Amino acid sequence: MRIIRIYYPHELAVDSQVTLTDDASNHLINVLRAKVDQDIVLFNGDGNEYSAHLSDISKRKTTASVDSKISISIESPLSIHLGQGVSRGDRMEWVIQKSVELGVSEITPLITERCGVKLNPQRWLKKHEQWQKLIISACEQCGRNVLPILHQPTLLTDWIHQSTSQIRLTLHPRAEQAFRHLAIPPKGARLLIGPEGGFTDQEIYQTEQNGFYCVQLGPRVLRTETAAITAISALQAIHGDL
Repeated sequence: MRIIRIYYPHELAVDSQVTLTDDASNHLINVLRAKVDQDIVLFNGDGNEYSAHLSDISKRKTTASVDSKISISIESPLSIHLGQGVSRGDRMEWVIQKSVELGVSEITPLITERCGVKLNPQRWLKKHEQWQKLIISACEQCGRNVLPILHQPTLLTDWIHQSTSQIRLTLHPRAEQAFRHLAIPPKGARLLIGPEGGFTDQEIYQTEQNGFYCVQLGPRVLRTETAAITAISALQAIHGDL
């Protein structure tokens, strides 16, 4: 039977009792039908796991007792910062979930000229909260003990001007260079993926003027969600831990 993994957003210590969040409690009680004394694993993003068991379950709260601390890391040696053009529907959610499973270290949702999502600041904040919950759920599922950093939605023009020691890569179907020919520095890669419809010629020009190299994954034009996951997988297979 698979051990249930739960994210706890505060400090964890052996021989302590913690009250789980409402989201975690609801998932344990109403979805997983967990019972008192059931073994679980807690993590809070500090890179460790904490074995625990459920000590109390009620309508108001769920309490867990922390039994031991286990130092374990399955983080990729390759740091990837994904800059993903925001897409409509569930495409963005799918990219975020799968990129977490594949080991990205940072994600920045990007607002581009062809971005099909138009929201006011309040709704962008709510969308960010939803994406953060998705990251937590993906970490619980895949076994990561460190949460990737989710940045606030950012204009593409601002993101490409940010200082970085990572190699800057833009996925482009007409590029001449392939992933297998790249030399990745120790700091990793900053990977830029366009939304539906891709980037405009002006945006491609701006990225190139700011040190981004155009790379391709083959002769076929991929959907935005396929492109992101395939590119991350290629980088991890060649330079990471796949």
